[in-house]
Amino acid sequence: MVRRLALGSIAVAFAVMALKFVAWRLTGSVALYSDALESIVNVVAAFAAFMAIRWAQQPADADHPFGHHKAELLSAVAEGVLIVIAALLIFHQAATTILNPHTIEQAGEGIAVNFVASAINGAWAFLLIRVGRRERSPALVADGKHVMSDVVTSAGVLVGLVLALATGWLILDPLLAAVVAVNILWQGWLVINESIQGLMDTALSDSEQAEVRRLIEANATGALEYHDLKSRGAGAARFVEFHLIVPAAMSVFSSHEICDRIEKAIKAGMDGMTVVIHVEPEHKRKAGGVALSAP
Repeated sequence: MVRRLALGSIAVAFAVMALKFVAWRLTGSVALYSDALESIVNVVAAFAAFMAIRWAQQPADADHPFGHHKAELLSAVAEGVLIVIAALLIFHQAATTILNPHTIEQAGEGIAVNFVASAINGAWAFLLIRVGRRERSPALVADGKHVMSDVVTSAGVLVGLVLALATGWLILDPLLAAVVAVNILWQGWLVINESIQGLMDTALSDSEQAEVRRLIEANATGALEYHDLKSRGAGAARFVEFHLIVPAAMSVFSSHEICDRIEKAIKAGMDGMTVVIHVEPEHKRKAGGVALSAP
């Protein structure tokens, strides 16, 4: 599902780019030209997201024993950078046109074409973000946010164009393009920051960690304590590890049964989870450890 959507993004990006360049050619509007320029970046970003998702879904190998999940995070960082580049292109074109405003032609046709392109983008962005969050795909979510920033750009461009035509103040066209570029810069920073946090092995959210603790405590009958719970996310994959204290006289077989029970419960309750449990005898208890109910 994720890979199919990523591939579909390439086709949608090409179609929207073509429509926006048609709108620009009809009107000569700098704002519509800026919007079309951003669509070029969208095409490149869609290709990058597809390749990253394809790579991330490859199974672990000798060189990457923990999998290729972080490829999606690298793609998301690249998407954020491309969003920023698109904003800078818009700033440049807006500044040039502020110094030399020009007449807007065939405005009605251009606005109609741009509106159709924006409607397609809006529906696609919503789908990408929804599925990306559900499937925990950073690349898909980043691509969706990128496309959504394009929708915001287009909305601002259309407002500016209508105002410029209604008032005769042609300078509104590039000014609105510059205002929209500020919003795009902010969206780019958000995507970059979120992706970098993932690359830095940020812990799972508080709610996810709470669920892990609940599942441990509900399935650790026979154990005495657990401590040093650590977690991290890497794209669609999530990792958790902790130390489990069992009675010193407990057999390896019995302690292994407890570990299997806990691991099975966590994996069943939380998709994409890898669980590592370190079993230790009771003299390894720690201050701050979570006591469990022994039989």
